[in-house]
Amino acid sequence: MPAIRSLKLEIGSPVIVIEAPKMMKTATSIPCLRVNSDLVKPGDVGRIVSTKSKDVWAVHLTIGTYLIDGKYFKPLELDE
Repeated sequence: MPAIRSLKLEIGSPVIVIEAPKMMKTATSIPCLRVNSDLVKPGDVGRIVSTKSKDVWAVHLTIGTYLIDGKYFKPLELDE
């Protein structure tokens, strides 16, 4: 029986990057736009810190917290 995937994201939800964005904006008080030169790669895992406008989320990764469009990641599902 296939499991129904929940796309509900909330603060604290773990996520996994499925496609590396070309440009990344830091989620700091003074945001900085930078080219993603292998900083974030598919398979990287992070955690939702906050939600921004529409489908943009602040995601905390090992390299820092970035504003990432929802099309670049999906909820991390831990199946046992």
